[in-house]
Amino acid sequence: MRGRSRGILLVVWLLALAGLGWMVSQRLKISTDLRSFMPAPTTPDQRLLMEQVGDGPGSRLLLLSISGAPDPQLATLSQGLVAALKHDKRYSQVINGNFDLGALDTSLLPYRYLLSPTLDTQPLDQAYLSDQLQQRLDDLSSPAASLLKGLLPRDPTLETLKLAELWAPAKSPEVREGVWFSPQDEALLLVQTVAAGFDPGAQQQAIDGIRQAFHALPGSAGAKLELSGPGYFSVVIGAQTRHQADWIGRVSTIGFVALLLLAYRSFSSLLLSALPIASAGLAGIAALTVAFPDVHGLTLAFGFTLLGVAQEYPIRVLSHRRAGEDAVQSVRALWPLLLTAIASACIAYLAFYASGVNGLKQLAVFTIVGLLVAGFSTRYLLPHLLPRRVRDVADMRWLMRARHVVDRLPRPRWIPVLVAAAIVLMLAIAPGPFWQNNLAALTPLPQDMLLHDARLREALGAPDVRYLLILQAPTEQGVLALSETLQPKVDALVAKHAVDALDLPSRYLPTVALQLARQKKLPDQATLRHALDEALQGMPFRADLFQPFLDDVAVARQLPPLTPARYAQSPLGQRLAATLVQRDGHWLGLGTVSGVHDVTALRALGENTNGTVRLLDLKAASESLVVDYRTRILQALLAAAVLLVLTISFALRSVRRAWHVLAPMTLATFLVLAVERMAGIEISLFHLVALILAGGLGLHYALFFERDTGDPAEQRRTLHATIVCVLSALLVFGMLAWATIPVLRAIGLTVSLGVAFHFCLSILMAPHTHVAED
Repeated sequence: MRGRSRGILLVVWLLALAGLGWMVSQRLKISTDLRSFMPAPTTPDQRLLMEQVGDGPGSRLLLLSISGAPDPQLATLSQGLVAALKHDKRYSQVINGNFDLGALDTSLLPYRYLLSPTLDTQPLDQAYLSDQLQQRLDDLSSPAASLLKGLLPRDPTLETLKLAELWAPAKSPEVREGVWFSPQDEALLLVQTVAAGFDPGAQQQAIDGIRQAFHALPGSAGAKLELSGPGYFSVVIGAQTRHQADWIGRVSTIGFVALLLLAYRSFSSLLLSALPIASAGLAGIAALTVAFPDVHGLTLAFGFTLLGVAQEYPIRVLSHRRAGEDAVQSVRALWPLLLTAIASACIAYLAFYASGVNGLKQLAVFTIVGLLVAGFSTRYLLPHLLPRRVRDVADMRWLMRARHVVDRLPRPRWIPVLVAAAIVLMLAIAPGPFWQNNLAALTPLPQDMLLHDARLREALGAPDVRYLLILQAPTEQGVLALSETLQPKVDALVAKHAVDALDLPSRYLPTVALQLARQKKLPDQATLRHALDEALQGMPFRADLFQPFLDDVAVARQLPPLTPARYAQSPLGQRLAATLVQRDGHWLGLGTVSGVHDVTALRALGENTNGTVRLLDLKAASESLVVDYRTRILQALLAAAVLLVLTISFALRSVRRAWHVLAPMTLATFLVLAVERMAGIEISLFHLVALILAGGLGLHYALFFERDTGDPAEQRRTLHATIVCVLSALLVFGMLAWATIPVLRAIGLTVSLGVAFHFCLSILMAPHTHVAED
């Protein structure tokens, strides 16, 4: 009868898991925006940083190089790639140095006379037109004749080309075969994605689209396409992390299975003990799909890591079973202590929720729900499925010897004082800064990839991703006017090589006032026709050839001034839109900087401007954001620590017993910090996350070692369970410690050290047990 009940329970449990799995498959939406794991910005600079990291012009730029073929073939491939990507909605801009008349919408072409600076110094009179037409005659005998033939009737003064030159990167590469080339004979391109630079999933799609378009081009087989830029880096980092995590996960899973088989010699127990962990994972994801509109991929990755604490629950049940005793009875005796461990771990993970960071709040929901489901299913479901016949681990000879050694270990009362003194000394003499505030130091990118990016960025004159010049005014027009006023100072900075280039918003669109001033200088059609006729005297041009030019000037005289909203409908207008931002009732203009050589001179642009002009150091802003983030985490951890002390004290009903649990956990946590600092490791946010996980594991060790039943066999079972838990944790996190990804390595090393220190101190600081013979 019992066998039938077990079968029914197993089927019901599996059906419940299948139902959860179906629910998750229907509702789960994965997000990849890394800003979910950044704290809410509290200052204007931090808010601007978060926007620029994800949506700023610098973050959405992909730098492309094509090599491995003769120049003409590379130029053809470059042109073909531009043509293939030009109308793809994943890209807002694709440029390679080739002049594209279509860059300015055809309907906007008459605006060239309002946008070009020509009329600021030169009227459209007979003398100017005559000089320009003579130059066009010379141009028609040059290699550029094919380009000019289509442009000449509408634009004999080449205002369109002047605008193209104005809008081109201030520091452009050499142009060969009509496209950009690097000194290393690579064809160069700049591609701006619509997707945010902080969205690895969308960036992956954009990069895949570029590669597919390139490989579809004739002659691409022998050429090599290379990419760089923030979006590409996010994809590379994500792929590297997944590859290493998957490889480590597979190896550690195999090792974990082998460890449990060796420890319990029961394949059925192994399979059944996986049910609480599977239930925890599915229940945690299901809770996320209910509580949040989408779930970040990192939440799942880190969540399953933190959920590793739950693997101890079935291990405790398996190790503490007595021969001939029903599993339900075994777990009933363990439950008060196990419940305390579950509650304590949940309290520790509440610190994530209290941080206020969306990604960490998701992590808290996932782990807390998972731990509760794993714990209660271990208590109320798993014991009814475990086989009746079981081998009592207390009878193992090696375990008897091990327990004997543990019981004989000296436990002098000065051990905590000695450890605390060692911690203080190590922290005092540790080299380097304590905290790691520079997130760039955590990048796993190889040095050659970073050097390649720096070389391409220098060749293309791409904007620096660190500095932004901020212009502030009440209106859009106020920002553009400020930009125009600032332009002469910027030109002086470039002339003295303080910076290679500084791209201001007014470069793409003059103020309405300046456009109207230029419009007033346009002659009426009769005056312009007379001046043109005079200029054409003795020229070989047909008299009616330039009618489109006359028509455009007539249209330009009647045009309303071009505004950012109207301009945004064109490709070039999208560039302007990226540099104008409305914020808190005012407007900001974002000046992108390339090749900073004198930061002091650059900062001087903001002197005596009453805060309307200032230089934003995105690196400094990011560091302040990390500091704020860490402060909130530490405050939440402090609150969690207080709750933990109260919970343990209440559960154990004794301050002395609580001391034997909390003291080794606290000392081990600070000992990990001290050892890592002595090794020159600066503590990052990921180390804090790992310390919380290690503390949750160590709490279990101390709780069970503190438990003195007076039964030597039970003490051996406690030691067996703890050794299996320690070895399984060291197996998983020890492998992470060897990873080349800094984040994985930080977590792996911290948890491995924590597990080892927690285990040792929990034994050495546990109360003396009465050593008796069975």
